[in-house]
Amino acid sequence: MAVKETMTPRERVLAALAGKPVDRPPIANPTNVMTVELMDLVDAPFPDANRDPEMNARLAATGYTELGFDSITPYFTIIQESSALGCEMQWEQKDNWPTVRMTRPIWNGPDDIHLPKGFLQHQDTRAIVDSIRILKRDYGRDVAIIGKTMGPWTLAYHVFGVEKFLLMSIDDPAKTMKCLEKLKEISVVFGIAQIEAGADALTFPDHATGDLVSGEYYRKFLQDIHVEMVGRLPVPLILHICGNTLDRMGYISHTGMAAFHFDSRNDPQKAMDAVGGRIRLVGNINNPVTLYSKGPETVREEVYRALEAGVQLIAPECAIPLRTKLENLLEIPAAVKDWAAERMGN
Repeated sequence: MAVKETMTPRERVLAALAGKPVDRPPIANPTNVMTVELMDLVDAPFPDANRDPEMNARLAATGYTELGFDSITPYFTIIQESSALGCEMQWEQKDNWPTVRMTRPIWNGPDDIHLPKGFLQHQDTRAIVDSIRILKRDYGRDVAIIGKTMGPWTLAYHVFGVEKFLLMSIDDPAKTMKCLEKLKEISVVFGIAQIEAGADALTFPDHATGDLVSGEYYRKFLQDIHVEMVGRLPVPLILHICGNTLDRMGYISHTGMAAFHFDSRNDPQKAMDAVGGRIRLVGNINNPVTLYSKGPETVREEVYRALEAGVQLIAPECAIPLRTKLENLLEIPAAVKDWAAERMGN
């Protein structure tokens, strides 16, 4: 027997992010769930859908209209702010994401960091803000609109280059902190613009990944900044960090972030134990194997495993491969609803 749904998707997502009761667990996508098939369906291909607000909104809306997710997220990549800052871009075609040429950094240290004139009027930042306005107008009463603003660690990779920035963090921690303190202002400016346009929540990717830095690095460089971001960006924030992050989830759980979007390399039950109920978890359906190359049955197994552990919002672990099969994405809400009917039905 199906669970009677008494909440709109927007109400469901915002309640879950606030730790309040929901009629069933929401399916919320803090990162990209767009595919080539969806691009073709609504004639909104990459790279243009990243740069044109109407195409961006049209493609983003398919997360709700075609996939049945409870949220819409119009930011498909990690490049918008960096492009507007002046980083060199590689735009690719529709079957690949635009990327920042991080081998060609634009800045060398904290004295170089500045917000260019017209940052919010740049085509690539304006596309997201204007897309959110369109989505808020067309879907905002019923569906949660989730924006995205990159954290200072991610921006540092783009403007300084990954290797150079990581070496700086070892050789000169004080200089590194100065860089992060200045870069965080860019995160705030773009985040506030999206909130004013109608975003109900923001994903805050800050890629201090388990593959590159330790949990102690997170505590040392980012925990306090993330606490500050919660105070300055007045909507629920969903922190996103890839990789095995169990060693920093305890720190993350004390930031005041509404939720943490976590990778499939973390066991759902161990992750729930690590955060101790202090923060909600979003995730953590595997992308490169399960969603890309397996079938609906495996997707369902992973959804059930996350739900049985108590994960509050279900989603892919990160931006999905652009050739992901729609049947696997459609299985996510189907599995959530079936689980809810089995566990919550009355």
